[in-house]
Formats: sequence, C-alpha cells, structure tokens
Amino acid sequence: MGHIGIRDLEVFAHHGVYPEETENGQMFYVSADLYLDTWDAEHIDDLNTSVNYGTVCEYIKDVMTRRNYRLIERAAGEICEDLMINFPKLNKVRVELYKPEAPIPIPFGTVYVEACREWQDVYIGIGSNMGDKEENIRSAIRFLSETQGIQVEKVSTLIQTEPYGYREQDEFLNGCLKLRTWLPPEVLLKRMQEIELLLHRERKIHWGPRTIDLDMLLYGEEIIHTKDLCVPHPDMINRRFVLEPLDEIAGWSWHPAEKKTIHQLREALNKKEAIES
Repeated sequence: MGHIGIRDLEVFAHHGVYPEETENGQMFYVSADLYLDTWDAEHIDDLNTSVNYGTVCEYIKDVMTRRNYRLIERAAGEICEDLMINFPKLNKVRVELYKPEAPIPIPFGTVYVEACREWQDVYIGIGSNMGDKEENIRSAIRFLSETQGIQVEKVSTLIQTEPYGYREQDEFLNGCLKLRTWLPPEVLLKRMQEIELLLHRERKIHWGPRTIDLDMLLYGEEIIHTKDLCVPHPDMINRRFVLEPLDEIAGWSWHPAEKKTIHQLREALNKKEAIES
C-alpha cells in the first residue's frame, strides 16, 4: 500500500464537554494517514488513480463542523468512517485529532486522540433449518449489507446438509459469505448476534434447530481466543457444510492456525472421510 499524509489541518469547531467549549469554540488540528494502492498513480500520473487530498481535507472540515461532539474520540472516529465511505480506494485510515486549547488547569502542549479504520476480509458461515430457510438466509444477508462498515462481497451456493451434532431435527440449508468490514471482531460478533435475534433465533438446544445461524469463520489472518469469540472457528476443519461452500468462494484463503489453505483443508477432510467410511 502507498501512503498519503495530511498534517495539522486547522479547523475551528465547537467540541467539548463544557458549555464554554460548545459556545465559544476553539481551534483543532487534524492529521490523517491514508493508505491505498498508489501503484497506478506512481506510473500513470492521473489523479483518478489516487485520492484527491484537497477533497479529503474538505470532508474532514465538514465532519468537524457539521455537528458538536462532546468527545473528540467520537469526532475522530466519525472522520475515519466518513473517509472510508466516501473514498472507496482507501484500505485504511488513521486520524489524529489535536486539542491544544483543552480546559486543563496545568501547563501542557496539546491533547490528542487517535482513531483507525481498516478494511478486513472476513468469512461467515450461514445456515437455517426452520421456516423458510432461504428467506431467512436472504434476510440475514440483507441485514449485514445494511450495516455501516460491512460490505457483502460474495455469497456461496447454498447446500442442503444433514444436521451436525444433534440429529433429531430438519436438514439445514448452509452456505458461506465473504464480508469486507472495518468493524472489530467483537463488534462484528455483536452485530451478527443482533441479526440472529431479529430473525427469532432461540438457543434452547446445543447444535439444535434455528431460524438462522451466523458463525465467524475467519477474520483476516487473525487468531482470536476470548471468552466470547474463537477465530478461526475451532471446529470448521471438521465440517463439510462449512469447507465445501467456503472452498467455492475462498479456496485460496489461509487458515492461520492450521497453516493450510481452505482448499487443502477440504481435501484433507475428503481423505479422512474416505478412510473412515
């Protein structure tokens, strides 16, 4: 990736917790680092192949002045997301927002906050075995695509599969999605769980019937182990209903824990099942 830097953009605005800050205003300084593919710009010398940093400055000023924020953290985050939405060539944005006139009764140089947004490729398993299964899946995809910070880029073929684990239930309709998102893993997980609730999922039986199931399979090449989230999904390498549709849309993708591609994992599962049968 190439890098375009903007330093100390001056913007007079009205942000702060105290009434005098929102009433009187003060000077803020914004620095932004824009990361994008600049190869064509370096060789073709055409502005259309890059990002107009003058226009970026206007967008930053607009975010800083169109409303008042109590916290400059919120303002910095809004700048990042506004730039990511309006400049699709950007892969990553880092913003530093300085407040040199902060109401601190001790001599200081400046106060600043930093915010960052970066697109990540994320793969999601999706399934349903209650009601109108296909409509449930379409609705979940629609809810994901309507979420700011999420773009649904690919949808695999949906396949009919036998239930996994708990057998006394209807067949599943399963598939996989490729998302492009700047949401952190925990925030994305929370949104996925909200969508499951919107579609009336109930968690009564482990591996039991459900209107919709959304599983985070891969988040870039990160390995995450927390109380609420394990990525890569710990059992995906044993699930044909995951590996088959995932191989269709992302066979080359890397499983960072297994050190194999998705296609290699599917081939390994094929061999394992052949031996066991």
